[in-house]
Amino acid sequence: MRFKNKIVAALLGLVALPTAASAAIIGGTYYATQYDFAEFFAATDGRNFQVVLAGNAFPGIDPNTVARDLLPVMQAAKPRPALTFTYDSPVERPRPDYRLVLVLDPALDLGSDSVCRGVTRFRQGRPGVFNVYAVYCRNDMSMSETTAWTQATGPTDPRIDQLFRELFQVVFADGVYRPLNPNRRR
Repeated sequence: MRFKNKIVAALLGLVALPTAASAAIIGGTYYATQYDFAEFFAATDGRNFQVVLAGNAFPGIDPNTVARDLLPVMQAAKPRPALTFTYDSPVERPRPDYRLVLVLDPALDLGSDSVCRGVTRFRQGRPGVFNVYAVYCRNDMSMSETTAWTQATGPTDPRIDQLFRELFQVVFADGVYRPLNPNRRR
């Protein structure tokens, strides 16, 4: 009987492994038909890439401290181009204007195109939970979006690093499937 219990325990451990290996939960995703990873790569490789941070995921911590501590975490988890994340706004708004907007504890009815036009709304956050709505914008249009959350005690919690590693693979996906356009001439 002990051998049978060991087998059951081992199987249950294997089932729980994928959940334990990933601290982040990534929500649904959306890619605009105009989304193109090659365009993102060309626009950001070797350049600064603006991140707009809205909200406060850790109300007990000064928002400036949270922002300061999140930037190197994001940089360490950055997507493939050799970009540098920055909160600084360009002196003149570039055209096209590429940026990543991160809304912390977003309202449930907040849409990505609204976010790209500068609209943010929030909901009451849950203590110990880092919840983010990530929208990659080109001008006032959303190119991609997703949500993610994880348990976290502060901006330097290692689970946030893992969240950004997974989140950036989704928001800046380089293998997005596109159905063939039947109207396109070859």
